[in-house]
Amino acid sequence: MNKKFQKQALEYHSKGKPGKVTVISSKECNTEESLSLAYSPGVAAPCNEIFKDPAKAYDYTAKGNLVGVITNGTAVLGLGNIGPLAGKPVMEGKGVLFKQFADIDVFDIELNANSPKDFINVVKALEPTFGGINLEDIKAPECFEIEETLIKELKIPVFHDDQHGTAIISAAALVNSLLITKKKAKSVKVVFNGAGAAAISCAKLFKKLGVLNKNLIMCDSKGVIHSDRNDLNKYKEQFAIKTKHRTLADALKGADVFVGLSVAGALTAEMLKTMAKKPIVFAMANPNPEIDPKLARKTRDDVIIATGRSDYPNQVNNVLGFPFIFRGALDVHATKINEEMKMAALQAIATLAREDVPDSVSAAYSNKQFSFGPDYIIPKPFDPRVLVKVSSAVAKAAMDSGVSQKPIKDFVMYEEQLEQRQGFKRGFIRNTINRVKLTNKTKKGRKPIIVFPEGRSPRILKAIKTIIDEDIVEPIIIGYQDAIDKKLDELEINGLGNTKIIQSTSHPKFEEYVESFYQLRKRRGVMWYEAERLMSDPHYFAAMMVRNGDADGVISGASRNYADCVKPIFQIIESGKTHLASGLNIVLWKGKMLFFADTTVNINPTAEQLATIAIHVSKIASYFKIQPRIAMISYSNFTANHESSKKMNEAARIVKKLYPSLIVDGEMQVDTAINPNISDSVFPFCKIKGGANILIFPNLDAGNSGYKLVQQLGDAEVLGPFLVGLEKPANVLQRTGTVEDVINTCVLTALQCQVSYQHHQKKK
Repeated sequence: MNKKFQKQALEYHSKGKPGKVTVISSKECNTEESLSLAYSPGVAAPCNEIFKDPAKAYDYTAKGNLVGVITNGTAVLGLGNIGPLAGKPVMEGKGVLFKQFADIDVFDIELNANSPKDFINVVKALEPTFGGINLEDIKAPECFEIEETLIKELKIPVFHDDQHGTAIISAAALVNSLLITKKKAKSVKVVFNGAGAAAISCAKLFKKLGVLNKNLIMCDSKGVIHSDRNDLNKYKEQFAIKTKHRTLADALKGADVFVGLSVAGALTAEMLKTMAKKPIVFAMANPNPEIDPKLARKTRDDVIIATGRSDYPNQVNNVLGFPFIFRGALDVHATKINEEMKMAALQAIATLAREDVPDSVSAAYSNKQFSFGPDYIIPKPFDPRVLVKVSSAVAKAAMDSGVSQKPIKDFVMYEEQLEQRQGFKRGFIRNTINRVKLTNKTKKGRKPIIVFPEGRSPRILKAIKTIIDEDIVEPIIIGYQDAIDKKLDELEINGLGNTKIIQSTSHPKFEEYVESFYQLRKRRGVMWYEAERLMSDPHYFAAMMVRNGDADGVISGASRNYADCVKPIFQIIESGKTHLASGLNIVLWKGKMLFFADTTVNINPTAEQLATIAIHVSKIASYFKIQPRIAMISYSNFTANHESSKKMNEAARIVKKLYPSLIVDGEMQVDTAINPNISDSVFPFCKIKGGANILIFPNLDAGNSGYKLVQQLGDAEVLGPFLVGLEKPANVLQRTGTVEDVINTCVLTALQCQVSYQHHQKKK
């Protein structure tokens, strides 16, 4: 590493609190009562339960979500035998990855134990603490004895990631590389360079995929491992074959696959030239691979190459495996991680790489587009689907193979729980999807029809593909069929099923819509020919479809600015009796749902308008079975001594007069509104108890800045903006939003459509 990067790394690990991990209590412990529950005397209750039934430890302690990352530092990746203390930063980093990708807690443990016997005895003694053991950076051949013994003698999963993690990911890469090159596992010749723990584990797994013994050659530092050698340990002996090849160069002639787990530069351009057509090269030495990918591609334009590096395509990264394998194993209380579970993880990873890649993954990698092929044979670690697909596959394999102590009864629900581990927003959206689907199936329900006026937008088309797969709405796209088909081909989207694609001017109702719009706006300066011109605009046409009942809702904003999108909506879709629309953002923070308004529409609303906005938002809150607690936000607390604060105080009074049952108060500052400790201690008369969940801001500056500040600086997830106060659902996206944002908006618009439909049905 260069000096600049080395300096950055040292600063990263030392600034603030040294290291990368900390322990945070999962329970409140800030009162005398909570302290007595957390420790003495309350702690005696779970202790007694566990004493009577040891399985209760999973109910009353963190054991079921706690993994021990344990090493003796004898084979730290790229650094060698640096000892347990120097290896601690690596183990802390491993803990961070467990938490980041699978929400698994970790204690890293570094042992002064160089003999397998000592190491094994210590880890066996630690079994009551953990739900699983991840062995790390232990040299071969000792690592084999340690893992084999611990698997046999412990009743919790034990997994040496240096062996099996690399094997699982590289095997998944092999499966997909063979598909791309149209080669069969039983026919390919595979050459390994390196005969350590990872190489041996990879070779074993490759054989399980169908690679034949006679077609697999392994080389160590002395050359080819062949049957005439008498210097092999029992782990290398199983790969000794009868062959005339003695060097790596000999072995590579005509080989289909090269697997490097050795040293930089081991594979030369001349060696690569001698390999078979469409060679597959896994050059996984770190930090520098056995051959530089640029040199490999310059030498052979038909090569598929993977490395251990993140700055090249096809990174064989263990983080694609161990967090998710342990997640699945822990969730079924598996007694071990067996071969069936490893194969399930392998196949899930390989299959996922062949699916369309979400926009959120591209965003995590500088908006680079990924699709299955020579430069994308394994998924990216930041693909949120890996957790769901791999963990559920591992859990099912554990159950099927008989090592599960707590079988999962409902895998649909389990996968939803996995999504929720990735953030409150994912869980919230998944729950909303289920709610929409359930309503669709009822006698009074039906799939909402949502129209999208921006038919060629890549974000819209990708989002529509997902919502079709989810089967939650019936989309209609406005645009030219040929142009949309071309864009779908460019995006490698294989059609959109039965989705209607319409063109406004050739639609059977075009003239009817023109006349309706003319009648609607003729006293506001719109002439008939102007009405005809505007109705040819997809945004106006889409809004008229919603007004006339030919669609239930509209979503726009992917390719136009916000103001241009809301204009046709406000001109065509009425704002109900109040004639006031406003913008709403839903903020998900620490398990709470907060509603911010107005964030996008009204620049400086009056007290009456603010009251109307608050009432509209309270109805939205009721969609989610949340009791509204409305705070009128200002710079002051209950003084009303300035025009702005008086306005907020008056808005609260109006709401209370119109809807006496609503909980509303103000004016108040934001911290008073959301922090009950402040409101209860300083302002005990405040009507809001437990913190507000609806924040009404005095003007657009405050509302818009408020939600964006929380979004950019706070530990919160933000949905929206959404338009409220309209007679029918219509929402405008932020142009900076992702495909995931479009999907989320579509899900919540579908919910709005259902509520609106049910409301109108009741009126009838």
